[in-house]
Amino acid sequence: MHSIEIPSLKEWSICIPPVKEQCRIVDKIETLFSELDKGIEALKTAREQLKVYRQAVLKQAFEGKLTARWREENKDKLESPEQLLDRIKHEREARYQKQLRDWKSAVVEWEKSDRASKKPSKPSQVKTLPSITQDELEILPNLPEGWIYARLAEISRIGSGMSVSKARKLQEPVEIPYLRVANVQRGALVLDEIKTMQVERSSLNDLMLEKWDVLFNEGGDRDKLGRGWIWEGQIDPCITQNHVFRAMPYLASDFHSKFISNWGNTFGKQYFEKGGKQTTNLASINKGVLSMFPVPVPSMTEQKLLIEMLEDTMTLIESLEHEVEIGVAKSETLRQSILKKAFSGQLLPQDPNDESGATLLERIHLEKEARDSQGEGRKGDRRKSVNKSKEKRNATLQPG
Repeated sequence: MHSIEIPSLKEWSICIPPVKEQCRIVDKIETLFSELDKGIEALKTAREQLKVYRQAVLKQAFEGKLTARWREENKDKLESPEQLLDRIKHEREARYQKQLRDWKSAVVEWEKSDRASKKPSKPSQVKTLPSITQDELEILPNLPEGWIYARLAEISRIGSGMSVSKARKLQEPVEIPYLRVANVQRGALVLDEIKTMQVERSSLNDLMLEKWDVLFNEGGDRDKLGRGWIWEGQIDPCITQNHVFRAMPYLASDFHSKFISNWGNTFGKQYFEKGGKQTTNLASINKGVLSMFPVPVPSMTEQKLLIEMLEDTMTLIESLEHEVEIGVAKSETLRQSILKKAFSGQLLPQDPNDESGATLLERIHLEKEARDSQGEGRKGDRRKSVNKSKEKRNATLQPG
């Protein structure tokens, strides 16, 4: 804690302009500050309006309004949602069959070995998921014609990460970078601090992030449930901590993953808040809740167009937000500049008819001396009064 000692304060030098000039300076400062405050308030209002505009654009995007005209003009050329889901289903089945073949080969190799290592786990087939319920639809926006909802686990594989544990015993450990909840923000990844952990080499294939994976945070504050962004292969190899889930789209692409993630960061917030589990201090979602997350499914062509439109608009919004922040910062700098000019005599022209500073200082000294004299007089009077009271009290106490 910093403090100013009285002796040091007494040594400060203070400029003393004429009284009339002081009044003019104060009036000018108040006028300029008032104008400055109005400007800052306008900038802050603009900042809030940009936030509202951002949400309005996202809302229109996922209600199909941004591409409504385009969709009408191209309705006979677009792949239907049913056709797209069928294509995803075939890709999902093909991937499962490949995993099954790889597993069988791995088991054969394991049986030929000394079987000291853990037996390879059989891949699990995707289960049929229940249809979207009416209760879920009530908290989701109405979709335009040509769009349908699908569960996240229908269009992507859902994976979880590895818990951090120094006590874990590993046969063949490997040090690997991993993403924490703090790295995964809403609509962005913050990768300036990446930690590492040791995992079993044989488990890396199941844990490693792949390009265009969609990341979702498990928990934290309730309004942060499910927040995330896409992985673009910035660090290779890299995995996630167990508090960060990943969705791996069967038809992987940047725009498809961005479509899913933008959806999760907007309309998904209410879904995750409703489906999340709340403890005393934290909220969380589990893999099951994430797997059941409803995602709109327009054609891939429309998803690509939507993301391009969103990115153009968001780039403009971010540019405007940056300009607002620069304006606010400049306002604070201008405030300091006004004060600096005010106390260096540069804010206003001086009036030669004003009483000089030296004369004002002399008047102040005379006033101080007069007050000091009056103070000493009052102190003397108080001393005399006290002495008389003591004499009177002593006389009363003397024996008669």
